[in-house]
Amino acid sequence: MTFAALKTGLLSAPKIDWDFLLGVPLRIVIIIIGAIVLNMVMRLFIRRFSTAVAKGTVGSEKSAGHSKFSSTAAEAQRTGIEPTVIRERRAQRAKTVGRMLSSVTTIIISVIAVLMVLDQMNFNIAPILASAGIVGVALAFGAQELVKDYLSGFFMVIEDQYGIGDTVDLGEAVGEVEDFGLRKTAVRDLTGTLWHVRNGEIMRVGNLSQGWARAVLEIPVNYSTSMATYHEITESVTNSMLQDKALASAILERPEVAGVQSLSAEYRVIRTMIKTKPNLQWMVERAFRAELTNEFDRRGITIPIIQETVLRTLPDTSDALGSTTTSTADDRPQFAHAGRRRNDDSPSPLPSDDEIRSTTDEAGTDSPDGDS
Repeated sequence: MTFAALKTGLLSAPKIDWDFLLGVPLRIVIIIIGAIVLNMVMRLFIRRFSTAVAKGTVGSEKSAGHSKFSSTAAEAQRTGIEPTVIRERRAQRAKTVGRMLSSVTTIIISVIAVLMVLDQMNFNIAPILASAGIVGVALAFGAQELVKDYLSGFFMVIEDQYGIGDTVDLGEAVGEVEDFGLRKTAVRDLTGTLWHVRNGEIMRVGNLSQGWARAVLEIPVNYSTSMATYHEITESVTNSMLQDKALASAILERPEVAGVQSLSAEYRVIRTMIKTKPNLQWMVERAFRAELTNEFDRRGITIPIIQETVLRTLPDTSDALGSTTTSTADDRPQFAHAGRRRNDDSPSPLPSDDEIRSTTDEAGTDSPDGDS
């Protein structure tokens, strides 16, 4: 092909409509590229925010006066939680928050980009917007509980109210958290029942696994045992418990005798408190009670018994004057305590629902310092 023939062919070819290509198609391409870039930028910010959550550097009331939380080692020393557990909890929070924010951001940007592209192609998007408004109103009424669940779960994750493995009291559901998502929380109680609780229905959370715990014991002591003697018994019991490595690692501070909690005709109740690692307060309570009863037996101290008087009518009418008899608890045979409590040396660390609720009740009625 000669140059003259090629020139003739190019001149005879149809002209390209550059005005059209620089119009709608170019704007559509710009919209698509802009949506992709915006999505990437938003994901970058979300990753940084998730990293801040994972490192524990998100602003909080705990960091009053500081821009960031303390390091993992310092927080572990302050709260008593293992550093590996703290890192796992933060990683879980970061993953959950990042996944949710990335999905919501991608959906919103994609919907806006599609509507802008349809508008550039001269489609009438007014019916679409009107339909979207109607759907939005319907969702506002029909799916408001679902939105409430997700928002509640999101703030629970951000505030780190609880995580997998924590022992919590959610009201009806009391036990260990096995699964935690943005919509619902799965809690398994002591009987093995798995409770699925919607996050929007959780009005308050009692977390017994964060930071540290406190074993609160109400010990009935007869009036013949003085407070000084009880202090000596407590020290002896504590020294015996600290010989066990498991109990020694669970106890953070030596027991504190708060004083007399209540009085009755038969005995007085002395409150004793022990600061422990989280989720181990019930094991420490059982071990303390078991060792305390053994120490009572060694010292010859009996557990006070409530005096009871039972009145009953005899069917024999001939004995009118002696128609009632009195029986007191003093007439009952006294049994030694040591024989039936020797097997309490290995207490179970699993708490019952009543123990969890009683612990949360004590936390709600007493001062944080444990003063009576």
